[in-house]
Amino acid sequence: MKQLVIVKIGGNIVDDDYSLQKFLKNFAAIKQAKILVHGGGKLATRLAATMGIEQQMVDGRRITDAETLKVVTMVYAGYINKNIVAQLQQYNANAIGLTGADANSILAHKRISKTAEATDYGFVGDINQVNTVFFHGLIQQALVPVVSPITHDGNGQLLNTNADTIAQSIATAMSSFYETILVYSFEKKGVLLDINDQDSVIRVIHPNYYQTLKANQQIFAGMIPKLDNAFVAIEQGVSKVIIGNAADLDELIIGKAGTTIQHG
Repeated sequence: MKQLVIVKIGGNIVDDDYSLQKFLKNFAAIKQAKILVHGGGKLATRLAATMGIEQQMVDGRRITDAETLKVVTMVYAGYINKNIVAQLQQYNANAIGLTGADANSILAHKRISKTAEATDYGFVGDINQVNTVFFHGLIQQALVPVVSPITHDGNGQLLNTNADTIAQSIATAMSSFYETILVYSFEKKGVLLDINDQDSVIRVIHPNYYQTLKANQQIFAGMIPKLDNAFVAIEQGVSKVIIGNAADLDELIIGKAGTTIQHG
C-alpha cells in the first residue's frame, strides 16, 4: 500500500519566518504523498488583542465567539494558509490551500455542551466526516493539500476546529487508501517529562503510561489534545504517530526522533 504522510505544523514554528521556511523546504522534499495541516494560534491571539477581542482558552482549546471566528478565519484560512502555499510553490511542491468548506472536504458540527456546567466553546467544530475521495483525487493529481483549521457545518456556518484533530481525522479517514503516517511537529523535541528540559523526551508512550502521566499531572495541558488525538489515530488504523521537533522532520517520519505513540 502506498504511504501517505500527514504532517501537522504548529506552535512557534508557524510564527517564526526562518523556522517555517526551513520546515517547508524539508516538507516539500518528502517523496511520499503528503498533506500539511497547520495551526497559527499565536498570530490569531495577537491580532485579536490589537482589535480588542478578548481570548479565552480552556484545556489548550480556544473558545470561539462570533468576533473571534472572524479573526481566526482571516488568519488561518487567509494569511497563514496562503503564505505556506506560496512558499511550498517556491520549493516545487504544487500546493493547494483549503478550508473544510472547500469541496465539502471536512464537515463538522458545532460542539454541544452536554450539561449546564459544561464549557460553551462557541463556534468550535467537532468533525463528522472527511471527504476522502476529494483528498485522494488531489493526491492523484500530484497536488499537496494544505489544510487550515476552519471547517463548516453544511448549513453555511464556518467553525474553528482544532488542527490536531483535523490532522488525526484526515489520517484516520485516508488509512483506507494509504498506509498513513501522522506527524505532529512543533518547536519541542517531543513529549517532555519536564517541560523545561528539552532532553527529557519520552521516547514511547502507550495508553497505560499516558493515563499515569495525566493522573500525576506530568503532561503539559496544551499537549493533552495532541496526545488524545494521537491515540485515537493509532486505534483507528493509522500506521504510525510521532510527535517532535519540526527541524527533525526526516527523522520523525522514520521514527528515529521524537515521541512515538504505540498501542497498549
